[in-house]
Amino acid sequence: MATTRSPKITIIGAGGFVFPFRLIGDLLSFPALREAQLCLMDVDAGKLGPVADAARKLVAHHGFGTDVVETLDRRAALDGADFVIITFQVGGVASYRHDVEIPRRYGVDQPVGDTVGPGGVFRFLRSVPAYEAIAADALEVCPDAVFINYANPMAMATAFLNAKGLRTVGLCHSVQGTTRMLARTLGVPYEEVSYLSAGINHQAWILSFRHRGEDLYPRLREVMNERHVVGRAAGDLLGDDGDHSGEAAGASTYEGGNEQVRTTLMNAFGYFETESSHHASEYVPWFRKDPETVLRYVPERWDYYEICSAHDDQGDIDTQLEALKTELAPSVEYGAVIVNAVVTGVPAVVYGNVPNATGAIGNLPPEACVEVPCLVDANGVQPTAVGDLPLQLAALNRTNIGVQTLAVRAALTGDRENVHHAVALDPLTSVHCTLEQARAMTEELFAAHADLLPPALRA
Repeated sequence: MATTRSPKITIIGAGGFVFPFRLIGDLLSFPALREAQLCLMDVDAGKLGPVADAARKLVAHHGFGTDVVETLDRRAALDGADFVIITFQVGGVASYRHDVEIPRRYGVDQPVGDTVGPGGVFRFLRSVPAYEAIAADALEVCPDAVFINYANPMAMATAFLNAKGLRTVGLCHSVQGTTRMLARTLGVPYEEVSYLSAGINHQAWILSFRHRGEDLYPRLREVMNERHVVGRAAGDLLGDDGDHSGEAAGASTYEGGNEQVRTTLMNAFGYFETESSHHASEYVPWFRKDPETVLRYVPERWDYYEICSAHDDQGDIDTQLEALKTELAPSVEYGAVIVNAVVTGVPAVVYGNVPNATGAIGNLPPEACVEVPCLVDANGVQPTAVGDLPLQLAALNRTNIGVQTLAVRAALTGDRENVHHAVALDPLTSVHCTLEQARAMTEELFAAHADLLPPALRA
């Protein structure tokens, strides 16, 4: 792009909890974006209004020329957009409740349930009508826009949007969060660390981790095994006081303080995973077999449904606003970095979720959505070729890719059997359910979400 024209940056789902306003702060942190039109769209005016008001106050405080527009009209928001950032969740907490409570009756306990498994599959499927509507409008009114997806399940949503013809990169903060946590754990300055990560979202792998050329993996294995002993009681867990990517403030066992799962995976398969132990325990069959096993590896529960049920709809926007008035600096998120690099042509490297059709990871399927380093400049987001993953890591990724690609196929074709196949093949579901039980659970989820599903997938 690299142009002097002020870009139009559209955020769909701009009335969401905490994140959209923090993203606005990120965008305004870059001088090249301060004259942009910032178009904020949501289906709920009551949620959108406070975010738009806070954005205007932030712009006025710093004296920028940003044009902040708010609208409930999706097509108007997309019309002429150069960048479209997706941040919404369809159905909210009410639908999320079904994602976790129905599977728990069948023994499938998902502390998050937004990536794979029955929760991830149905979170994706109930979002498909919204994605289809966005794609239909966008292909008419902004066909060349760069789409940035922050919505989970990341791999399914991003793969679907690309399949509908939109140039979409999916973004997460797990790579940034994990590498920062590892640097803190080893006591090395993050700015002096070099690393390479690749895999799939929430199950990528730190393939190398170096400090000034020194391989840090030998010390990482030693330190993590000393700190994170399997069977340690909740009261004996270690806190971590660093940046938790917005997941927690202060000392936390979300990331860095409760890493028995990721340490065990590293011991078994050789490499450290990029998503927290709470999340990671859902994607494989070994850590959530029964309550006793869960307590051995995850003694302090982190339940995202309970967290979402407890907070208000938008968080403390006033506190966020005052913080950004005091210090306008980008967070660890990549979204604004991509926009700035495309607008200015100044290259940047981010970790993005992209179709593997170009063979970015040689031994994962071309239909997979993979998370790899990407070069970003005026030509857009360009995935780099990582080559083959170690065979054992590719095999682990494929167990999740199967679920993801079947769910995407169901959304594209309307085949309900693909949904049944996706859920039955989920590693955690396979531990607890017979095929008959998996089918019954999936039918319950179909019924619970019927009003939001694509018409072809309704009973």
